[in-house]
Amino acid sequence: MRLVSCTVLLALSLSGCATATDPRDPLEPVNRGIYRFNETVDKAVLKPVAQGYKAVLPQPVRTGVANFFSNIEDVLIALNNLLQFKFHNAASDVARVAFNTTFGIAGIFDVATSFGLEKHDEDFGQTLGYWGIGDGPFLMLPILGPSNLRDTVGLAAYYQLDPVLNLDHIPTRNTLSTLRFVNHRAQLLDAEKVLDEAALDPYTFLRDAYIQHRRSLIYDGNPPREKLLDDEDPPPQPAPRSEAPAAWEAAAPAAPAEQESLAVTNDLSGRQE
Repeated sequence: MRLVSCTVLLALSLSGCATATDPRDPLEPVNRGIYRFNETVDKAVLKPVAQGYKAVLPQPVRTGVANFFSNIEDVLIALNNLLQFKFHNAASDVARVAFNTTFGIAGIFDVATSFGLEKHDEDFGQTLGYWGIGDGPFLMLPILGPSNLRDTVGLAAYYQLDPVLNLDHIPTRNTLSTLRFVNHRAQLLDAEKVLDEAALDPYTFLRDAYIQHRRSLIYDGNPPREKLLDDEDPPPQPAPRSEAPAAWEAAAPAAPAEQESLAVTNDLSGRQE
């Protein structure tokens, strides 16, 4: 929580003096510095731990761990669907929690999906966006990765309500929080290969992918088309003149300059003959 608050204050304090070519990322120099810091920490600590976690635990166990935390997340997903007045989805989320907690043994098995209860993806950042709150500047958060000002505020709300982080038993809370983070990092190992191979500038690739992904989530996969600078309406053009002269033009006498030109042309034609 303190980390998020410090990042928001840093963004607000530097927004007036930082310049960048992309208007969505006015703090790009600062964000790139944090990105390099994250890369250093990840290569030194987080990635090796995630690789060891993946090597030691078989896939069925890792799937059970992911399902367990996904079941906890469904509680907050249901709340966000309620805040967005998506009552049908909220009811489905509550049913998912009920089925997976009971028949799925504390959520280790995802039986709700087999019952036709779809998994949704909602958070407090999306709820703010649903009610018209703009993205704000793009932010690269220490350790946590890409975000923006609106989603960072939503992340602070998530930390206040997250069932895991609000456990009173500190050893259990720390163990579950660490396990969730490592499991999430292990799930990103395959996606990391795509980032390394496809991007000439990994920072720009990650930033643009995050912005597009969040925009798609807020509009439930159907975002409106963004109007680009090249899409500005062209200035009105005069209506093209018809090749055939209007009747009044044909009947009107030629201007003096035109009469002189016609006389010269006729004179030349007569000499040629």
